[in-house]
Amino acid sequence: MGKFARRFATVAGFTALSRLTGFARDLALAALLGSGAMADAFFLALRLPNHFRALFAEGAFNSSFVPTYAGALAQRGQAEALGFAARVLSLTVAVQVALLLAAEFGMETLTSLLAPGLVAGDGRFELTVELTRITFPYLALVTIVTVYGAILNAHQRFAAAASAPILFNAAIIGALGLAFVFPSPAHAAAWGVALAGLAEVVLVHIAARRAGIAPGLKRPRLDGEMRTFLKRFGPAILGSGSAQIAMFADTIVAALLPVGAVSALYYADRLYQLPVGVIAVALGTVLLPALSTLVAQGKQEEAVTALRRSALFGVLVALPFVLVFMAIPDLLIKWVFARGAFGVETIARAGEVLRAYGFGLAAVILLRPFVSSFHARGDTKTPMWIALAAMVANVALKFALMSRFDVAGLAYATSVGLWLNLGSLMLIGKRRGYW
Repeated sequence: MGKFARRFATVAGFTALSRLTGFARDLALAALLGSGAMADAFFLALRLPNHFRALFAEGAFNSSFVPTYAGALAQRGQAEALGFAARVLSLTVAVQVALLLAAEFGMETLTSLLAPGLVAGDGRFELTVELTRITFPYLALVTIVTVYGAILNAHQRFAAAASAPILFNAAIIGALGLAFVFPSPAHAAAWGVALAGLAEVVLVHIAARRAGIAPGLKRPRLDGEMRTFLKRFGPAILGSGSAQIAMFADTIVAALLPVGAVSALYYADRLYQLPVGVIAVALGTVLLPALSTLVAQGKQEEAVTALRRSALFGVLVALPFVLVFMAIPDLLIKWVFARGAFGVETIARAGEVLRAYGFGLAAVILLRPFVSSFHARGDTKTPMWIALAAMVANVALKFALMSRFDVAGLAYATSVGLWLNLGSLMLIGKRRGYW
């Protein structure tokens, strides 16, 4: 547990620092953008590529790539494992370039599909399209970051990938400092997002090259590792990304509500993501390669012990956040964001959203280790089917609750879906002897 704790501390420490710089970024955004139409447009432009990143690049990719890479590393050596990584990197770059071109040329259609509450001609739609064209390249760049980060993590090198989001926050803050040279502060922040992706690529590439594990580009071929990776990737999108899918759905439905709902959701999410990032992401980042290595080496009992201890550790660390989010959400929103253009109405709406998210915080933190216990054994389908069932209940609850609880109803539905997902995983995992 000593090595695990040190590695967790490394990831959690850099993640905490990224969250602190993220708060500085959000304070600047709250003061300059507030919670009106311009803020809604920017946050949609930020969250559309950001949700795709969290869903495809981080969650699904890590869950399918790391166990496959760890298996190749343990059984065939570093050279073969890096060859597999090079083929995956090349395929990823090709797919992202195609996706970027399609998105840039079809941004109006994409925005209409993912934010149906926006109507052409109302100002918010046109601004969202313009800003998303600027921010969307971040998805392609950060996907490359994810590939290098996954390789570094598989070799128990966590610092570079964990510190990359700090550059994201610094780039946006720096761009906001030069807002006077852009058409609006929202345009400045959007360009900061795009430049952040480039800075993150440089950071992780240098770290991987120094460690001697930086793959180049290599023509993809459908060999054994690639087949395994692709078979795991599709189901992993739903299995490991259920929380992100739920948050993505919140953003889409919030666009149907009165102006300010998207902004209230965003500000509450920023506080909510502090424990999610520091605890849940760190647990998943450190535990998945550790479990994958133990399973590949046939050490099943050690894998069960590692899962049990990490889950208990996560609960103990998360409990204070749960209590505070449930008890004083309005005060937290007020202390952190209430300045500049940030109004009283937004404090109340964002506070209720934060309380609703707090109800499901323990579930989202425990989901990471329990999903990892399936993925480390090459099983991405079971978490997928469970996530699908929880998602159906989640979406149904969103439409049932938002008429009564406004935007907070979306967050309550997300929390209930997370508990359903976690409970099912724990029950099936117990029967299989995973924990």
